[in-house]
Amino acid sequence: MTEPLTMARIVDTAEALAVAARLSGSFAAEASTRDAERLLPYEQVCELKRSGLLTLSVPAEHGGLDVPATVLAEVFRLLAHGDPSVAQIPHSHFTFLEVLRLQGTERQRGFFYGLVLEGALFANAQSERGPHPIDVDTTVLLRRGAGDYLLTGRKFYSTGALFADWIVVRASVPADAADAPTAATPKAVAFVPRHAPGLTVIDDWDGMGQRTTASGSVTLDEVRVPADHVVPFTPIFRRPTVYGARAQLWHAALDVGIATAALEEGVRLAARARPHFESGAPVATDDPTLIQSAGEVAVTVRAAQALLGEAARAVDAATADLTEDTAAAASIAVATAKVAAERAALRASTALFELGGTRSATVSANLSRFWRDARTHTLHDPTRWKLHHIGRYLLSGTRPPRHGQL
Repeated sequence: MTEPLTMARIVDTAEALAVAARLSGSFAAEASTRDAERLLPYEQVCELKRSGLLTLSVPAEHGGLDVPATVLAEVFRLLAHGDPSVAQIPHSHFTFLEVLRLQGTERQRGFFYGLVLEGALFANAQSERGPHPIDVDTTVLLRRGAGDYLLTGRKFYSTGALFADWIVVRASVPADAADAPTAATPKAVAFVPRHAPGLTVIDDWDGMGQRTTASGSVTLDEVRVPADHVVPFTPIFRRPTVYGARAQLWHAALDVGIATAALEEGVRLAARARPHFESGAPVATDDPTLIQSAGEVAVTVRAAQALLGEAARAVDAATADLTEDTAAAASIAVATAKVAAERAALRASTALFELGGTRSATVSANLSRFWRDARTHTLHDPTRWKLHHIGRYLLSGTRPPRHGQL
């Protein structure tokens, strides 16, 4: 059940960005300690719920602001600048609100959007471990005679599930109970209360980075799901949408947030570093080689920020005028931003040690968390395939495929 909250009401996009900036500073204050000691951010997640930011994409007809992608991308970047682990927790929340928009019935939208306006957080249970291919969900929804479903399976990398009020589970819907799910088996998502009988969340995430996302396992043992809580998923990809582009845009914003934070930390460290004796400079910030390094990384980070904004505008343009061509252009713009964001996050989180010198490498400083967060988060989906689709689109006009990672 959703815990009682005193919810703030955000009235416009300017206030949304101001609230995100305030939370960014608040989350940053103890982010290093939470990472070092793996202290899960329950208080920070409650603060996020109370802030009203989780309601930003609720459609206006259901009482929300329905902010443009440009605003929500910047909200994600600001939150990740403060603490990328906390910022990743609501990623699936906004992604599944988009599933409701695209595939939910009016009754489902009214019910679940209403929960969000009261402070509910949705989390995901999507990914599974092999040996089966990544596009096969062995977790199944089997219809019972009464019209509801039984949900059975096991999910991994379920980011934010420990903090959630509702967990959204992606599952195959076989025609017959004896059918083994394949990539072609229709899929749906089931909205399940966090404490539903048969659902267990296991805190077994041991990633080197993004350590406090609580991206553990979810087990489902014949969980009863009413038909009204099941939303078709497969049909999203039978027509042009910006579902995948939105999901990837939020991921790109997280990486850019890591990059801007790492660059900011590098500048702070450089102000206290000792100059190399060969430079003859009185302070490190006058060392010409350090100046060169700072300029290089600044260009990389600012370029990623600019591409993030360009991609968000492409998503907004496609949302306003959705066609095969605008959806494809949005996906390619987001893929481009995601590649740039990955490079910027990894480059900036390495460069901060160049800027800070030897003392920046101490365990007590815990500055490795920037690189560990960047490297862990950027493994979500391979940018080499994004480059492949970008190149094909550029050279032959081939539209990218429709799936949740483009």
